[in-house]
Amino acid sequence: MPPVFAHGALRLYLLALLESGPKHGYELIKALGERFGGTYSPSAGTIYPRLGKLEEEGLVATSSDGRRTNYSITPAGLAELNSRRQELADVEDNISASVRRLADNLRDDIRSNMRGLRADLAATAEAARANAKSAEFQSWAGSYSPEGHRILKEAEMMVQSFRDDIRVELRQHAGSKALTPIALETVRTVLDQARISIRNSLRG
Repeated sequence: MPPVFAHGALRLYLLALLESGPKHGYELIKALGERFGGTYSPSAGTIYPRLGKLEEEGLVATSSDGRRTNYSITPAGLAELNSRRQELADVEDNISASVRRLADNLRDDIRSNMRGLRADLAATAEAARANAKSAEFQSWAGSYSPEGHRILKEAEMMVQSFRDDIRVELRQHAGSKALTPIALETVRTVLDQARISIRNSLRG
């Protein structure tokens, strides 16, 4: 994947983020992740060296806030930012293009994974139909035999277990960071495809 930020662009964008007020490193990382809609999140190893360089140049000042270090833009940093507003606008345009590119790549990955999932579900459904025929569970009455009732209950328990597991995963994720629109669309796409595949296998 090509670099998200061109040379020097991240440095300029950090100044822009600090223009609204002091922030510590994690806040800057979080703000960048939100700007990219969750498709990109810079590492601490990327952000802190650039902040250190900005401080050396007198464009950023630091202050202690308990165990955290707050970064704030200096008058010199603001002067540089004001002199490079057009470059900043270009950086914003490049970020928007990067978000679209990363989102397109993610959608392509989802489509590829869904093709594999549909193939797996189709193979599973075919095996289930073959097993059902060999076990002579083809009649309506047979589906309500003790064995048919057991299979139905097992299927319902599988669906319930899947639902519970996904709810736990979603709540754990939401506890650390917000669910992004792209992640929500991924969940919706996967569930829709799974529903269609299961419905087709039951009707087969």
